[in-house]
Amino acid sequence: MDQSRDVFDMTIIGGGPIGLFAAFYAGMRGLRTKILDSLEELGGQLIAVYPEKYIYDVAGFTKILAKDYVREAVEQGLSTGAVACLAEEVQLLERIDDENVLHLTTSKGEHWTRTALICAGVGAFEPKRLEAPGVNELQGNGVHYFVRNLEQFRDRDVVIVGGGDSAVDWALTLEPIARQVTVIHRSKFRAHERSIQELEQSRAKLYYPFYEVREVRGEEHLEEVHFHHSRNGELQVIPAQELIIAIGFSGRLGPLKEWGFDIERNMIVVDPLTMETGMPGVFGAGDIVTHPAKFKLIATGAAEAVIAVNHAVTYIDPNARLDAGHSTNIMEKKARASEG
Repeated sequence: MDQSRDVFDMTIIGGGPIGLFAAFYAGMRGLRTKILDSLEELGGQLIAVYPEKYIYDVAGFTKILAKDYVREAVEQGLSTGAVACLAEEVQLLERIDDENVLHLTTSKGEHWTRTALICAGVGAFEPKRLEAPGVNELQGNGVHYFVRNLEQFRDRDVVIVGGGDSAVDWALTLEPIARQVTVIHRSKFRAHERSIQELEQSRAKLYYPFYEVREVRGEEHLEEVHFHHSRNGELQVIPAQELIIAIGFSGRLGPLKEWGFDIERNMIVVDPLTMETGMPGVFGAGDIVTHPAKFKLIATGAAEAVIAVNHAVTYIDPNARLDAGHSTNIMEKKARASEG
């Protein structure tokens, strides 16, 4: 092996909540770890798409704002020595069999590692676009696909298009501070039942099913939303200064599809016992992977990361213990070692 190469023990592709926890746990297990992420900041979709939304599927919190959770997750993830390389998209992952290492090519250079852990969420993602006159022209001037600052909606007439978890959560979040929240959806709501009940009991105005936006109007900023009932043709016009389009995201694996993995429904198939992909030394965790016992939650993604890291440890050193024991004991041993 070329001695000039800086070979890490584990390189994590994706700096979202699962990748961050994996980095923390890998550090606990003594692995020299690197995180690669295409975004300019750590946190993944939580920070890029809905930092002001509450999340509910992490242990220890009844609910917590995504941006607050990310702040703590970043601190934890980097606390055991992981190095983060941001705004760096991984373009190629290949195995150098005769050297037993992995070679990663990114938009900025090359990386070498003994194992890799793919925690890339849904891959590259972009919002599904609303096709209606005026939407493209007013994007950024009252029309939003992402929400970064709640205060811009205070005392405003807000229209939300969509009926999934994201749309319902935004409606519940903005209802206390907006002048009026109106939700328009062409079908039945598909969010958590409790959230739907809470929304129906709020002061938000709900137009569903069969309601669709036909047009948005405004001079320099959004002023009106025109929508109709798709069955009877009834047309309505309401004032609005802000429109949030929450009709879903399109995920794409991008270069991941070309790396030789077994792909099923746009996800990488992994061994549920080890989280290893079909490529030796390459593991996966979180929404990017699938297996028979799969649940798409932050909590279960963190468990998958633990399984992956532990098996990566024994992949690197077959004589190592698979189960390192309680985290308290691990950290106490590391503390004593650093003092010595």
